[in-house]
Amino acid sequence: MSLRTSANRYAKALFDVALEEQADLAKVDQDLQAVAGAMQESPELLLAVGRRSVTDAARQSLMEAVSKAMLLSAPVTKMLVLLANSGKLNLVPELAAAFRERLLSHQNVVRADVTSAAPLSPEKTKALEESLSTVTGKKVEITLSIDPELLGGVVARIGSTVYDGSVKTQLTNMRQELVKQ
Repeated sequence: MSLRTSANRYAKALFDVALEEQADLAKVDQDLQAVAGAMQESPELLLAVGRRSVTDAARQSLMEAVSKAMLLSAPVTKMLVLLANSGKLNLVPELAAAFRERLLSHQNVVRADVTSAAPLSPEKTKALEESLSTVTGKKVEITLSIDPELLGGVVARIGSTVYDGSVKTQLTNMRQELVKQ
C-alpha cells in the first residue's frame, strides 16, 4: 500500500473521529501541520520512536509528552500515539496534507493554482476568485505563480481541470488552424 493511500485512510479516520467528538477541525488541522513541521525540523524524533529497543509504553509516553508540550488536541494526540505504536509516524506529513484536503472539501473550498504572465492586482485576483467560484460552485482559494512565457492571460488548475486563457495557447491554437487550411 502506498504512503499516500495509507495517509488518506488515517486522515479519513482522524476526520471522522474529530467530527464525532465535535473537535475544532481547524485546530486539528493546525496541530497536524505543526507536528509535520516539527518532524521535518527534528528527524531525531522519528529515529527515537522508530528504534526497536523502544517499548510501546515508551513510545506512547514520548508522543503524549510531545503532544502536551505542543498543546495538541485530543484527536491528534490519539492519532500520534496510534502511529507511533504501529511504527508509522513517517505518515504524518502526508496525513497532514490529506486531512487538510478533507477539511477544505468539508468546508466546500477548492484550491486553484493560477499562473499568469504578470503579477495580478488584488482587484483582478478577487475577480478571478469570484469567476472560479461561480464556475465550480465552491469557495476558491488561489495560489498565484508567474510564467512570462504565457505572454498574457491566465491558466487556472483546479484538481484535474485546467482553464487555459493564456495568449500562448490562443496563438498555438490559431497556428494549428492556419496549418490545417
